Amino acid sequence: MAAAEALLQAFGSRFLVTPQLQQWLDWYYQPLPPLPPHRDLVAAADLKKALRDGRRPLPHQRSGARWLLARRGAVLADEMGLGKTLTALLAARAMIRCAELRLMVVAPAGLHAHWLREADVVDLQPALFSWARLPAELPPAGTLLVVDEAHFAQSLQANRTAALLRLARHPRLRAIWMLTGTPMKNGRPAQLFPLLAAMDHPIARDQRQFEERYCQGSWREKRGQQRWQATGATQLNELRRITRPLILHRRKAQVLELPPKQRREHPITLSDAESLGFDHRIDLVVEDFRRRARNGEVRSDAEPLAVLTALRRIAAEFKLSAAERLVRTLLDAGEVVVLFSGFVEPLQLLQQHLGGVLLTGHQRPPQRQQAVDRFQKGEVDLLLATFGTGALGFTLHRARHVVLLERPWTPGDVAQAEDRCHRLGMPDAVLTCHWLQLGPADQLVDGLVASKAERIEVLLGPRRMTLDRQSLPLMLRRCLQVA
Repeated sequence: MAAAEALLQAFGSRFLVTPQLQQWLDWYYQPLPPLPPHRDLVAAADLKKALRDGRRPLPHQRSGARWLLARRGAVLADEMGLGKTLTALLAARAMIRCAELRLMVVAPAGLHAHWLREADVVDLQPALFSWARLPAELPPAGTLLVVDEAHFAQSLQANRTAALLRLARHPRLRAIWMLTGTPMKNGRPAQLFPLLAAMDHPIARDQRQFEERYCQGSWREKRGQQRWQATGATQLNELRRITRPLILHRRKAQVLELPPKQRREHPITLSDAESLGFDHRIDLVVEDFRRRARNGEVRSDAEPLAVLTALRRIAAEFKLSAAERLVRTLLDAGEVVVLFSGFVEPLQLLQQHLGGVLLTGHQRPPQRQQAVDRFQKGEVDLLLATFGTGALGFTLHRARHVVLLERPWTPGDVAQAEDRCHRLGMPDAVLTCHWLQLGPADQLVDGLVASKAERIEVLLGPRRMTLDRQSLPLMLRRCLQVA
């Protein structure tokens, strides 16, 4: 808008103003009246009053709502399971009571039912939009935009990120509050940049400068061409200090008396016959990849990553016997179990042997919710889910055991999966997370998860710490040498 104003002053009628731009300029020159002061918003929130369903907001939810009401752009980054939805709705109710505006919520389609249920208990009727269908405009009266699973907008190349940033710059936007338990999901500051840009944070007004300072951005030669790369991480303590006022990150251990969570590793050793079969499967993958590289169908320099992906997929299949024994032992002891994998086929095979219900992206949202409801109501004691579906927004706190057949690449996805069960309402017992580990592929991914988690800890953790980085190429070479 500032650029359009400057161009109009410089070129006058020679600068083309489209009808849409003219509407934005009219709104820009006639801003909405200011919102009431923070004390009036907090007074209207009724944070200690019981909700329609009898619940009372917890202390951390009340303080979170007060924190949001003091900011027109913010990231509520509490750990999964702390009730970010209700926290945001409590703050939204206060703002709607004090000013004429509309509440718009952007959330994955599978979470719309959850948002409607929570909105009902605070007497709100939000306009719900999915990430796939963001609106192009906002109502003239003003809008409070709440963005759930905001890490969906962590790539500037994605259309949904561009659509969100357009809404974030709309002249009729009153405030934007973004909710995510993983604001830097992969441990890279570049993923935080779009969220800072949506809040119009000063350090996000120059992307190149941000990437040079915090992402080790530089021109590098790749396949004979100079390409700009900004995938590193540096100056994290400085970034933490600058962004801390607009990012609220609290851990369960800080605000709740939840039972502890423990991780237990299960190393798996293959028999000689199984090892031969495993190696043969990998050899077939390598030979097929090299054949396609010779034919120009794939890039030859991508072979290590292709082999690693094949290692993980094949390893998941070779871990099925151990996974079945572990889950059967837990079920026979009367335990309730959730098992996650990144691949659908192993889950289907396990269901054939163990029963339970599936939760995958192949199902429609009503089918997914039906599977979760059956599990939560106690009709079945085993839920088999993919990371991409089961780790997103569902509450599975009936389980006391989470089994990870393999781990995703990012600590955010690992935490999302485990914390589906480690949350408010869980039984008063320790949650045990079982990590099945087979060979160098699992060792590499688990090492990457730990390395990336350190970066996130530097930015969001409760204390300062130093970072001992390990490069992905080096870890990958070591993995393949062992394999």
